[in-house]
Amino acid sequence: MQDSEIDRRPIDPRTGQPLTRRAQPGYYPGYSTLSQQSFWDEATRNVVLARVNDVPPMRFFRDEQEELFKAVVARILPQDDRDADHQIPLAQLMDKSIFEDNIDGYQYEDMPPMQQAHRLGLQAIDAIAHHLYKRRFVALSMPQQDEVLDTLRNGKPPVPVDVWRQMSSTHYWTLLMQTAVEAYYSHPLAWDEIGFGGPAYPRPYFRLENGEPEPWEKDEQRYEWAPPPGSLSHAYTPMTEAHPHRSGSGTGASGTH
Repeated sequence: MQDSEIDRRPIDPRTGQPLTRRAQPGYYPGYSTLSQQSFWDEATRNVVLARVNDVPPMRFFRDEQEELFKAVVARILPQDDRDADHQIPLAQLMDKSIFEDNIDGYQYEDMPPMQQAHRLGLQAIDAIAHHLYKRRFVALSMPQQDEVLDTLRNGKPPVPVDVWRQMSSTHYWTLLMQTAVEAYYSHPLAWDEIGFGGPAYPRPYFRLENGEPEPWEKDEQRYEWAPPPGSLSHAYTPMTEAHPHRSGSGTGASGTH
């Protein structure tokens, strides 16, 4: 089956049919963080609205690397349950963070500087795709792309040796996922998805006990879903197996770049 024939949407377990793409996926239908912007001060409001209205250009990854990076991002944090008008510009937000070299203030001994790690990682992903399927990552089907990325997740990439001599595949996978998650959940549409109340300034949160929602928040309304056919989302590997203990040098963190 060609990738174009694979429906990437999550499945409704009751009907076996793909779920309808939504303006607001998640368990808090009708909730909008932006509806509360009149309660924020001007500086807070400007910061949050810029994340919605000012999509940053791709500056770090360009040309073929940009195409590859966007394909990788589309698999590590899929948005196939969102309609086209409510997609979070995840690749652009990640690229901005990498371009600006936004680091955490530490670096593992077995990792190069953050920007170099991302370039080496993309090189490695394409090399693994060629090794397994004789094609570039962007030309693979969704299940094949998942298989390529899973070799990084489980810490067992087959190639390229020269890249993994320069950095830990496990720490690269952690870096990639951390960059993705931080970018995704910086966006108000992601806040709506998880029912996050948004900035509490100058108005504070005041229901701090018993897990009660604030008056402007919504109650959770869960629904059942299953991963699309061919996806590895359903697969589970214990952390001890996916990330075996590494002995010797290269496991600790050092100072800033």
